[in-house]
Amino acid sequence: MFGSIVAKDYMSIKPVTFRADTHIFEAIQVLLQNKISGATVVNDANEAVGVISEMDCLQAIINVGYYDQGGGYVGDFMTRNVESIDQNINIIDAAQLLLKTKRRRMPVIEDGKFKGQISARSILMAFKNFRNQDQSAEDNR
Repeated sequence: MFGSIVAKDYMSIKPVTFRADTHIFEAIQVLLQNKISGATVVNDANEAVGVISEMDCLQAIINVGYYDQGGGYVGDFMTRNVESIDQNINIIDAAQLLLKTKRRRMPVIEDGKFKGQISARSILMAFKNFRNQDQSAEDNR
């Protein structure tokens, strides 16, 4: 059953992360190079302290282009107080949480430490794999 799959089975265990003191233009470059729309921001203790998204980066660009204020750091633009997810939550509940919070990704936390990230794409992949297995089982009957 699809609901028995848990987040840790499909989370990214080594996603791109940033520190709050990373220059925003460096973060934009990394997001573009990796073709991702955002990343978790962690501190020196590997605790998730926020998320930086393309939309947050757009605010930085507006500040440069419209207000003539130059740059800044990830910590100046990141979204703070981001909900996190437990690695043992089932994939359906993870999907519902992403929808509820209107987030594309969410940090996975274990014992207060950042362990990875679950994303909408990860959940879609879990569903695809489940459907393929289900279809194979049906074909073998």
